[in-house]
Amino acid sequence: MDRYPRVALSGVTRSLRALRSSRMYATTSQPTLRTALFFPGHGVQRKGMTKEWVEAFPKTCKPFLEEMDDIVKCKLSTLIEEGPILQLDKTENAQPAIMAVSIMILRVLEQDFGFKTEEVIDVTLGHSLGEYAALVAAGNLEYAYALDLVRKRGDVMGECTRKAKEETGEEFGMIALVCEPQQLEGLIAAVKEFLGHGAEGTKDDSSALPAVEQVAIANINSRNQIVLSGSFQRIRHMLVHLREFGGHDPRAVELKSRSAFHSPIMMPAYEFMKKALHPEKVVFPGRVPCISNVTATPFSSKENLINNLARQAVDTVLWWDSIKYLDKEAGCKRYLGVGPGKVGRNLISKSIDGPVWSITKPSEIEQTLRELEDSAKEQVR
Repeated sequence: MDRYPRVALSGVTRSLRALRSSRMYATTSQPTLRTALFFPGHGVQRKGMTKEWVEAFPKTCKPFLEEMDDIVKCKLSTLIEEGPILQLDKTENAQPAIMAVSIMILRVLEQDFGFKTEEVIDVTLGHSLGEYAALVAAGNLEYAYALDLVRKRGDVMGECTRKAKEETGEEFGMIALVCEPQQLEGLIAAVKEFLGHGAEGTKDDSSALPAVEQVAIANINSRNQIVLSGSFQRIRHMLVHLREFGGHDPRAVELKSRSAFHSPIMMPAYEFMKKALHPEKVVFPGRVPCISNVTATPFSSKENLINNLARQAVDTVLWWDSIKYLDKEAGCKRYLGVGPGKVGRNLISKSIDGPVWSITKPSEIEQTLRELEDSAKEQVR
C-alpha cells in the first residue's frame, strides 16, 4: 500500500484554475504569467534518488522507471539506485537520470494527487538541462523523445570533454564565482573584457583561439553568481588577472560537473541537436509558454524553439535574466520546483521576494500543495 494516499486537490485546482482564467495582460501581447514551474540542471544527481519515490508510489514510479530503461536502452534505474556514483556522475548517465526523475515526480503529482499542470501552471522553465523537462511539462516535446535526445546529447557532450582532455592533458569543468550583488555587472564586464583578449592578455580576440583554449561564461545564475566553463588551468589564470588588474576578488567554487558545458568545446553537441530536433516532433504552441535559457523570454515559434534549444549547448544560460523577466515583466508571483536537489529553489529564492517551493521528496508534497493553494486564494481575492 502506498505510504502517501491520493488526496483530493479539488480546492487547489479550483483556486488555481480561477487564478489562471483571470489572467491580466501587461500589454496586448504580454500575458501575466503568475505561477511558474521550474526544473533542475546537471549536478543534482545522487545515488538512491528514486528510492523514496518508488517506496511511496510504486504503481506510478516502477512502470515509469521501466519505461525510462527502455528508452535509454540500459538499466539506468539500477545505476541510479545502486551506483557506483562515478558512473552515475558521467554526463551520459547523469543528464537523462535527472531529467527522467524530474518528470517522474511531476507524474506522481498528476496521477496520485490530481495535479493538473496545464490548469495550475502558467509558464515553465528549466536550468540548463532542466529546459528539456520544462519543454515536456509545457507540452512542446513528448517525454520519450526528449529523454532519448538528452541521452544522445549527453553521449556527445561526454565525448567532447574526453577529447579536450586528451588533446590538452588538462582538466575541464565549471567554477562558480560568487560576489556581492552590487558587483555583479562589473564582474561580468571584467570577465568579458578579459575574454576579449588572448590567453596571455594580448589584444587577440580569444574567440579566434581553438575551442579547448577558450573560457566562457556558462551561466548567469543570480544577482551575485556567474559560472565559468573551460579548462580549470585557464579559468584560474583568468581569476589571477581579475584580482590583480580588474579589482575583483569573487569567491570561486568548483562545481560537481567535470565537463565544460555551455562553452565552445560543446560545439559538436550543438551540431548534433540541430540535426536531431525534427520539426514534426516539436509542438508549438504548447499547453503553456516555456522560457528559453538563451533569450530569457518565452520561445516564440517552432523554429525559434529548435534553434535556441540547439544553441543552449554552447550559449550562456541566462537564468538570472529569466527570473527577472518573470518577476518584473510577466508578473510571476510564485515558483514551484520539481526534481532532485534544491539548487534551483536556492537561486530563485535569493533573487525575488515571492514564495518559492521545491518538491524533491514525497514528504514535501502535501504541505507544498496546500501552501500553493493558499497563495492562489490570496491572489484571487
